[in-house]
Amino acid sequence: MARSRRPQQSSAPDAARGSRQKRRAGTADAPPKQGPAGRPQRGRPADERPTDARPTNARHADGHAAGREAASPPAKRLELTAPAGPRPEFVAPVVLTVSPGADYELLDSGDGEKLERYGDYRIRRPENQAIWPRRLASKDWERTDAVFSGDVEEEGLGRWQFPGEPLGETWPLAHDGLSYLGRFTSFRHVGVFPEQAAHWAFVEDRIARRIADGVTPRVLNLFGYTGLASLIAARAGAEVTHVDASKKAIGWARENQEMAGLQERPIRWICEDAVRYVEREAKRGSRYDIVLLDPPKFGRGPKGETWQLLEDLSYLVALTRAILSDRPDCVILTAYSIRSSFYSLGALMGEAFRGLHGRIEAGELVIGEAGAEPRLLSTSLFSRWIADD
Repeated sequence: MARSRRPQQSSAPDAARGSRQKRRAGTADAPPKQGPAGRPQRGRPADERPTDARPTNARHADGHAAGREAASPPAKRLELTAPAGPRPEFVAPVVLTVSPGADYELLDSGDGEKLERYGDYRIRRPENQAIWPRRLASKDWERTDAVFSGDVEEEGLGRWQFPGEPLGETWPLAHDGLSYLGRFTSFRHVGVFPEQAAHWAFVEDRIARRIADGVTPRVLNLFGYTGLASLIAARAGAEVTHVDASKKAIGWARENQEMAGLQERPIRWICEDAVRYVEREAKRGSRYDIVLLDPPKFGRGPKGETWQLLEDLSYLVALTRAILSDRPDCVILTAYSIRSSFYSLGALMGEAFRGLHGRIEAGELVIGEAGAEPRLLSTSLFSRWIADD
């Protein structure tokens, strides 16, 4: 497929300045129902995004459907030295927008649903953020290849209906020239979160800068799900470590690696609880230049570890600081369906990265509709620390 357009970035503070550019639950059951306060979950997809010991968030639930292990007693946390020095510059709000492209389009949204095009397929799904009226006619909404029906909550189970000919579980897709598999999951997701393209393009550019300086950056992708971020980073020339607590998700990511023809790229696939893995890396002195965190709201790890986003995120972010290299580049945190604010995420990152030069950006990931006067569909919150160039 033709290459998709790169996401756009905007920020109120940046505009004023001129032109500054912009599961953990490996094998978890479906989480208890909770009204999403933003968009689907993240860490992983509410459908099958098993993540390390975190919640069996809708986004990660499919991959963890294997069953639940008894929760183990809380593990003793590492004693970390609080960072000293001033907080990095804070820039907010920053809005990262993914626009329609050859590979993906948000065709329309409204009345609690969204109509999208993934490659050649038109897909209709629930969307709690779409509180406005639809713009397209009913006949356009009825012309679909797949419709998700069932529980309207992100963590709720449902099923796919195929108005035309039955479709298989997977189908070939592409993003920016990288081939992968779309997947119809029981939690309404399709194996990819298109709004993440904003982060992928950013990381790709940061890696390219390091490569141009003669450095091969090391990237750690926590709660990696189906691996698109890992594959894009590897394609750009980085050494990648992909961590997810779900064997099922790791298997999907490996399938995508084969689809993309990147079998020879340096990617380590680690099936482990994210927190436990980062703790071990800190103890043995391993260091990374770029870290991606996309945790779910709640989850369970393969050994019964439990993850609660609001309780455990601060510790994980502090751990992330402990494994940064002597010349780190960036740390990106995305959060779905939490009753919080991007200002909260920015403040958390600001404390964790005291003493480091650079800036903290915080805001939202949004998707712009196709057509004139596109409305912006909010999908998640994010915050990221970026080193000075």
